[in-house]
Amino acid sequence: MQIGSPIPHKKARIEIIPLIDIMFFLLASFMMVSLSQTHMKGIKVALPTGQSGESQSKSNYISVSVNREGNFFFDKEPLDFTGMSAKLMQAHTTNPEAKVFVRGDREALHGNIVRLLNLCRSSGFYKLSFEIKSEALKGIPGGG
Repeated sequence: MQIGSPIPHKKARIEIIPLIDIMFFLLASFMMVSLSQTHMKGIKVALPTGQSGESQSKSNYISVSVNREGNFFFDKEPLDFTGMSAKLMQAHTTNPEAKVFVRGDREALHGNIVRLLNLCRSSGFYKLSFEIKSEALKGIPGGG
């Protein structure tokens, strides 16, 4: 004789939907953290703004800067005119395909930025970009 239990017996099963939700949350969290850890090479300058700015990937690049006083910087290292020329020549022999990002303070004299541009081109770099603050990104959260 079999006696039935008042408690219904169900088969145990694993719910996979909450597991998928947790995995997507972790993936999104790791992506956001990794994007916020970008490494800036150049010195802090007040970049001019522009309407047509577009972001570029900054892998394998060199950052050269001019501040408002007209001082040159290679990444964050202050250099004079001859030191900058030597450093750019050395960088070109090490990696001739590197991109050069020129950062000029909005209060810097145009002539100083042109001198830096001529130094880059005479060193053999022809992939040059000017860094600006894009006004197009101002409406986007986290932009400009």
